[in-house]
Amino acid sequence: MTHTTNANLLTDNPALYEARFPDPERLAGRWTEDCLRRYGAPGPRVLDLGCGTGRDAAYLHRAGRTVTGADLSDAMLAYARDRHPGPAFVRADLHGFDLGERSFDAAVCLDSALLYCHTNDQLDGFLASCRRSLVPGGLLVAEMRNGAFFLGRTELLDAPSVNRFTWQGTVYRSTTTLSVDRAAQLLRRRRVWASDDGSPPVEQRSAWRLLLPQELRHVLATHGFEVLALHDGPGPRTEPPWKEGDLPGATADADRLHLVARLTTAPRP
Repeated sequence: MTHTTNANLLTDNPALYEARFPDPERLAGRWTEDCLRRYGAPGPRVLDLGCGTGRDAAYLHRAGRTVTGADLSDAMLAYARDRHPGPAFVRADLHGFDLGERSFDAAVCLDSALLYCHTNDQLDGFLASCRRSLVPGGLLVAEMRNGAFFLGRTELLDAPSVNRFTWQGTVYRSTTTLSVDRAAQLLRRRRVWASDDGSPPVEQRSAWRLLLPQELRHVLATHGFEVLALHDGPGPRTEPPWKEGDLPGATADADRLHLVARLTTAPRP
C-alpha cells in the first residue's frame, strides 16, 4: 500500500537530496559566479534564495562573495549551517521576505525554486521582496524549467521517468509522472518513492508554475527589472552542461530557462 504525504523526502533529508542530485564539480555555483561577473554585480553581497543544502552558497563564499542563504526548510538550513560555516543561513519564505532594504547586490534563485510561486500574488511577492532587498543596479539570477517547452511538446509527459540511486547501502527508486494543469498554469508532479529497506512506498505531490519567456519579461519590467539575458542554455542543468567560457545562448526553446535581470527603475504603476 502506498502512503501519500505532503512532506518531501529529499527536502526533509538533505544528505539524501545530495545523493540524488550530486554536483561534485559545483557546476551551479560556477555558472552563477560567471553570471555575476559577466553582468557586473555591483558588489559582493549575494542572497541565495532556496539555498537548500548550502553548497552553492558555499561556492560563492569561496569565490569571495558575502553570502546569505535563505530557505523555508529547517532541515536544509541545519544541514547547511553544519557543513558550510562561511555563509549566513536564514529562514525565509520566497513568497514574501524582508531581509533588509538594499542589503544585497545580487539575488540568486536556482533549480526552479522561483516556480514555487504558483500564483500571481506569490510571484509579485517574490519580486517585490527582491526589489526591496537589492541595491539599484543589483542583479537577479535565476535558473528554472521553461514553460514554453511544453507548448506542443509531450515527451516529458508521455511516460513516467524512473531513477535509481544508492545511499548508505539502501537502494532508492523514484517513479515520477508529470502532467500539465493548463487552467492553473502548473506543471504537476506525482512521485512515488520505494526502497529496498522494507519501507512502504511513499507518494508525494508538488508543482511548478509554468512561466513563458515573454510573460516573465513583462512581470519583471512591472517590478522595475531590465532583462539582460533570458535563454535556454547552456546552464548547469542542460545537456550538454555549461562549461567555463561558454557564452549565453540566443534561444528560449528548450526545457530550461536562464535569467539575468538588473534592478533599474521604480515598478510600473
